[in-house]
Amino acid sequence: MTPRRADPEPGPTEPGAPDRLARRLGTGDAVVIGLGSMIGAGVFTVYGPAAAAAGTGLLLGLALAAAVAYCNAVASAQLAAAYPTSGGTYVYGRERLGHWWGFAAGWGFVVGKTASCAAMALTFAAYAVPGPEWARRAAAIAAVAGLAALNYRGVARTALATRVLVATSLTALAAVVIAIVAGDGAGVDGLGGWSALGTGGVHGVLQAAGLLFFAFAGYARIATLGEEVRDPRRTIPRAIPIALFLTVAVYAVVGVAVLAALGPDRLAGATAPLTAAVEAAGAGALTPAVRAGAALAALGALLALIAGVGRTGLAMARNRDLPGRLAAVHPRHRVPHRAEIAVAVAVGALVAVADLREVIGFSSFGVLVYYAIANAAAFTQPASDRRWPRALNVLGAAGCLTLAVTLPWSSVLGATAMFAVGLIGRKIVLVRRARSV
Repeated sequence: MTPRRADPEPGPTEPGAPDRLARRLGTGDAVVIGLGSMIGAGVFTVYGPAAAAAGTGLLLGLALAAAVAYCNAVASAQLAAAYPTSGGTYVYGRERLGHWWGFAAGWGFVVGKTASCAAMALTFAAYAVPGPEWARRAAAIAAVAGLAALNYRGVARTALATRVLVATSLTALAAVVIAIVAGDGAGVDGLGGWSALGTGGVHGVLQAAGLLFFAFAGYARIATLGEEVRDPRRTIPRAIPIALFLTVAVYAVVGVAVLAALGPDRLAGATAPLTAAVEAAGAGALTPAVRAGAALAALGALLALIAGVGRTGLAMARNRDLPGRLAAVHPRHRVPHRAEIAVAVAVGALVAVADLREVIGFSSFGVLVYYAIANAAAFTQPASDRRWPRALNVLGAAGCLTLAVTLPWSSVLGATAMFAVGLIGRKIVLVRRARSV
C-alpha cells in the first residue's frame, strides 16, 4: 500500500504529448547506454584508490561491490517495470515510501552523479591531455560542454554515440589485457598469493568495495530511461542485469591483469594505472592506444551520465523539488534541455576545482544512499509486481549502508553535509509554500 502523502505539493505530471519524452530505445540500446555509464568509470579511475585501501584484497572488494550492485540492479529493474517514467529511485521512493524518501534519493543521485560526471571529465583530460593542469581542466570543461550539446540533440543520437564509444573502449581494453598477458613484465607474483587477499583487513576490503561501487552505478542510467524505451516492463528488467554482468566480467579481467603487472603497491600509487601496467609489462608501444581508449571510455560514461542526471532533474522539477523551469521538454528533440544545461554548468564548475580521487568517494556515498532507498522501496512492492525475493532487497540495503559508512571519512562528511543542505533547504521551501497557501 502506498503511504499517505502529507507534503503540500502536487503529484507528477500526467502523461501527455507536449511534456513527455519519446520512446525510441530497444533492449540493445538500453544495454549499451548502461555499459557506456559503467565501462570506463572503474577501469580507468578506481583501481588505484582501491589498491591503496586493500592491496590485492581489492579483488574481494570487487566481488562484494558486484554482489551489492546485483541486489540493487534487480530492485531497480523491478521498480522500473512498475513505474516506467523518468526519475529512477526519486520516483520509486515517492510512490512507495513517501515524498521525503523520494527527495533524499533524488538529491543523492543528483549530487553523487554530478560528482561522477566531474570524475569522468577529469579522467578524460588526464589521459588525453599530457600538458599542464590548467590545460587538462580546460579540456575537461570543453568535453562537458560538447557532450551536453550532443545530449541536447536527442536520446537516439546519445545511444548511437555511446555504442561507438563503448565498442572502441572495449577494443582498447582487450588490447591492454592481451599485451599484459603476453608481456615479459607481468606475472602471478604480482597478485601476492591467497594470503595477500587479506592484507587490507575487513575494513580495507569494505572501503575498496565502496570505492569500486562507483564503477557499477551506471545501471541506474537504464532505470532513468523508463519514459524513453519501448515496452519498458520487458526491456528494463532485461537490460539492467545484462549490462551489469558484462561490466563485472570486464572489470574482473582487467583488475587481475593490472595487479599482475604492477603489484598492489605500485598500483596504489599509479594515477594512470592501465598505462603504467602496459609499460610494466614491456608493451610501452601501446601507451597511445591505452590513452585513447581511456579518453573514449570516459567520454562514453560522461555522455550517459549527463543525460541520466538531467532526467532525474526533470522528474524532481515536475514535482517542484527543483525549480519548475527545469521541467521543460524541448519541443523538437524531446529531451529535458534546461535540466541538462543546468547539469553541464554544475559539472563544469566542479571540474574547475575538484580533485579526481576526492570526487570518487563523494560520488559513491551519494549513489549508495540512493540505492539503499531503492531497495527499501522494492521491499514494499506487492506480490503482483515482485520478480525477485525480498531477501535481495534486505541484503542490498544493508550492503549499501555498510559500504557507505566505510568510505574515506572526508567523503562521508562532505556528502553528509550536502544531504543536510538539501533536506534542510526542502523543509524551508515547504514551510514557505504552506504559509503562502
